[in-house]
Amino acid sequence: MDKPDHILVVDDDREIRELLGNYLEKNGLRVSLAANGRQMRSLLEQYPFDLIVLDLMLPGEDGLKLCRELRAGKWRAVPILMLTALSDEADRIVGLEMGADDYLTKPFGVRELLARVRSVLRRTRMLPPNMQADEPSQIIRFGDWRLDTVGRHLLDPQDTQVALSGAEYRLLRVFIDHPQRVLNRDQLLNLTQGRDADAFDRSIDLLVSRLRQRLGDDAREPRYIKTLRSEGYVFSVAVEQGGGSHE
Repeated sequence: MDKPDHILVVDDDREIRELLGNYLEKNGLRVSLAANGRQMRSLLEQYPFDLIVLDLMLPGEDGLKLCRELRAGKWRAVPILMLTALSDEADRIVGLEMGADDYLTKPFGVRELLARVRSVLRRTRMLPPNMQADEPSQIIRFGDWRLDTVGRHLLDPQDTQVALSGAEYRLLRVFIDHPQRVLNRDQLLNLTQGRDADAFDRSIDLLVSRLRQRLGDDAREPRYIKTLRSEGYVFSVAVEQGGGSHE
């Protein structure tokens, strides 16, 4: 029998923590609860988690700081669903830029939260076989960069490792697997997240911006990811697939 997915809920409001924990557990998930960044780190050291539900408005270390820390460290591949207040649009955008996989605005219903959790988990696992973690070690070359498909990090021309979040890695793999091809927002969302875009969904645009920053790509004169107005994006450099691990 498969083990239930393990969810970490980080929220300083005890009632909300326990409400979410009880509801998710009733629906077949395993849940751990944390009130702050310190408790979050302690639990992350003890257990492997499949997803983190992270409140933006935490006292002391807020959700944006914790999201940045998670994406820069060894837990960078764990999906993050960020909880935000309705008025925090700017913070939601920053959260997506820092690596949150999705967000949910308060107030929300527990059914909606469960649906989002399942959606993020599903699209995280909807990777083609060549994007799974157990694929043979491979270095993919494009322009001045190389991608280590097992370590899931970039190697710059000086062999310096550049870490990628799970969402950044999935998007880069889609571009690498479809070079010189125009991909619109709907296609990119379907290929990376298993869902369609709505009129106000900026998550792909923000993710492209983050990936450009990783690659040092100037959005005004991009070398790697070019924007075609009203059409989408195109990965405009040649890709050399194959090769063993970089020593």
